[in-house]
Amino acid sequence: MSDKTIDLNDTVYNICSAYPEIKDIMAELGFTDIVKPGMLNTAGRIMTISKGAKMKNITIDTIRNKFEANGFTIKE
Repeated sequence: MSDKTIDLNDTVYNICSAYPEIKDIMAELGFTDIVKPGMLNTAGRIMTISKGAKMKNITIDTIRNKFEANGFTIKE
């Protein structure tokens, strides 16, 4: 089991602060706004991956598979 665990209900800001590489993985998944200047420090402080997935119509399975392929464990 990986020691890099992501809680999908934690804020994007907290997750990206702990694991900066998450930002690029999220952009690849379709969360393109996260790489825009200032977005992480504003919306990222209240947005969770779960909420963002619903807004962007990205399945949790797709997210889980991508993060696991990059060495992360998902906590829901």
